Amino acid sequence: MTDLILHEYAPSGNCYKIRLTAAHLGIALERRGYDILAGETRKPSFLATVNANGRIPVLQIGDRFLPESNAACFYLADGSPLIPADRFARADMLRWMFFEQYNHEPNIATLRFWLAFVGEHALSDLQKAQIAGKRAAGDAALALMDEQLGRTPFLVGDELTLADIALYAYTHVAAEGGFDLVSYPAVMAWIARIAAIPNYIGILD
Repeated sequence: MTDLILHEYAPSGNCYKIRLTAAHLGIALERRGYDILAGETRKPSFLATVNANGRIPVLQIGDRFLPESNAACFYLADGSPLIPADRFARADMLRWMFFEQYNHEPNIATLRFWLAFVGEHALSDLQKAQIAGKRAAGDAALALMDEQLGRTPFLVGDELTLADIALYAYTHVAAEGGFDLVSYPAVMAWIARIAAIPNYIGILD
């Protein structure tokens, strides 16, 4: 697999999950960074050539561009053990990936960005009013993961899948958004399990 370029903001968990998938599979990526705090993904040149939606990550495959982090991970992992061969397990993997984008990322990742990158002092009144609700929803997502990971070592059973990579990306840095991961011992054990896998890379590697 060649000619793969990741358009990214390195501290982003959504960008990291693509790099972690590629590292696990031994796939080389060229990386092009953008400063989202400076609005670089909203510039006309980016909108016209990389992603009209003005967001990263985007995986460039030759002259084609694939936005959305979980779609990019799926592209890289297609045909690998990260995607289960069993029909139900494969659908269950997708279930957790949808959960990540709908229940987990909008709360845990958003609070991390607001508190660790923007700063609470710079938030709007509307954003400040949303903090308590997002914290409660994020804790509910972590509790659901903890329940599952108390039964199985990985989210879809005994083996690492894309579901784990997708959810690991923002979970392992959730403390930056004010979440107390110590309250979720099965999640903590899972974080350590993933970090011990060969070819692992950190979020800022």
